[in-house]
Amino acid sequence: MCLHADVKKDWSDHALWWEKKKTWLLKTHWTLDKYGIQADARLLFTPQHKLLRLQLPNMKHMRVKVNFSDRVFKAVSDICKTFNIRHPEELSLLRKPRDPKKKKKKLEEAEEEALELEGPLLTPGSGTSPITVWLDSSRSLMEQDVKENEVLLLRFKYHSFFDLNPKYDAIRVNQLYEQAKWAILLEEIECTEEEMMMFAALQYHINKLSIMSSENHMNNSEKEIDEVDAALSDLEITLEGGKTSNTWSAAESRVPLMLSNFYLHLRPKKLTLKGYKQYWCTFKDITISCYKSREEAHLTPAHQMNLRGCEVTPDVNISGQKVNIKLLIPVADGMNEIWLRCDTEKQYAQWMAACRLASKGKTMADSSYSLEVQNILSFLKMQHMNPDPQIIEPITTDINPECLVSPRYLKKYKNKQISARILEAHQNVAQMSLIEAKMRFIQAWQSLPEFGMTHFLAKFQGGKKDELIGITYNRLIRMDAGTGDAIKTWRFSNMKQWNVNWEIKMVTVEFADEPSLAFICAEVDCKVVHEFIGGYIFLSTRAKDQNESLDEEMFYKLTSGWI
Repeated sequence: MCLHADVKKDWSDHALWWEKKKTWLLKTHWTLDKYGIQADARLLFTPQHKLLRLQLPNMKHMRVKVNFSDRVFKAVSDICKTFNIRHPEELSLLRKPRDPKKKKKKLEEAEEEALELEGPLLTPGSGTSPITVWLDSSRSLMEQDVKENEVLLLRFKYHSFFDLNPKYDAIRVNQLYEQAKWAILLEEIECTEEEMMMFAALQYHINKLSIMSSENHMNNSEKEIDEVDAALSDLEITLEGGKTSNTWSAAESRVPLMLSNFYLHLRPKKLTLKGYKQYWCTFKDITISCYKSREEAHLTPAHQMNLRGCEVTPDVNISGQKVNIKLLIPVADGMNEIWLRCDTEKQYAQWMAACRLASKGKTMADSSYSLEVQNILSFLKMQHMNPDPQIIEPITTDINPECLVSPRYLKKYKNKQISARILEAHQNVAQMSLIEAKMRFIQAWQSLPEFGMTHFLAKFQGGKKDELIGITYNRLIRMDAGTGDAIKTWRFSNMKQWNVNWEIKMVTVEFADEPSLAFICAEVDCKVVHEFIGGYIFLSTRAKDQNESLDEEMFYKLTSGWI
């Protein structure tokens, strides 16, 4: 036996891993007997930090060293520190889908890159649609059979983007833009044809500016910061809206809207659609009151609707001059469907903003009302096509419609037609800076009706068939699995508590003034749904006056299910 006394090795990162029980033995003051380890147990003395290959939202692959003994929530936090991404609680890790039919070894080797922290992460890629196999945030990577050098997807899991500020969040904004872009291109979220062309125009504009920026990155960096300060002081995207603008005075935002010539369509339960019927309507607090005429506004209204907890969906076609609002208002046995038809885009923006706030139990006196109206008007303006062909750019070879619109439109139109539409829409965004265009893209993504909704197939207690449970940042939605139509909505603000029966895998949610909700997940473990609910509750507790540190134990208490 030969000993080399001069050889030194650092074992400080090593720890014992119990394969059979999938457990790290990190409590060094415990004896093996206390862990329950017998003489025949197989223990592995292995490094805690191992290499992972991460696919970022922009489809770029990066190699990073991650602690495989930390819980996923903590591991993601450390990854985000490496990439300078604030609010890591919004992100998590997905398993990359494995396709046994394809030999990916050469491709993966070609994609491997050393970790580079300098420069923007702008490399586009062609990826597949993300799958909803999220890793358990309360368990370590090793406990979930993640292997060294395995490919994992880093994605924004919770669509509640807190304090998104372009001055501090350049990389976060870019990765959010990339995730939004791929969600639209892969048709993971539905949008109209006009909205698709608007997104394509923004993307085309961003691509052009990105190339220019990368060619002269150092010279343009100070100018870009100046543009951010000047143009985006009011463009912080937050859950409830950012700073108010001077366009609407405080007095105006507190006056209830009283609009004449407003058309209301009440859709009866039977699908016998009638035409729109004209009412004189007032919107006060969170209630819409409808009168047969303006003169009868002092009398008892013909119809009155409390919008708290309702679903608000746009029904807009700019070229067809259609700006309507669809409301699904909760009632004892489901949802009542109401349609509002507006005369002008300004009227639509005012009423849509008021409806969105009322659905959360807020009134037009809320400070976010003015910003919401502005955002809606801006979203509509970007969808307008320029009628003057003389100022539209000539079609150039740098437009590649296959990278800018979803496959549905590539089948419907010729590339030349799509290119012309994109250039026409580009006139509305051509003056935007790079960071402003990305922020507008994210903002437009957030305005889509299906934004931030995660669906799970479920069987509800008392139901006879599989349905969908949709989870967003502020509510649960029971949906028809065939059509995707909302059947019933429950707000988190009205929720008393939720529990999981781990034996039968049933999630039960109790509400303050409504019957409880119970369902069993059909395709995923109920722990996944439990973590989504608890995660959104955790995110709702954030405040700007808090420091940057996260209360990890509170997150685990709300999401793990057994602490």
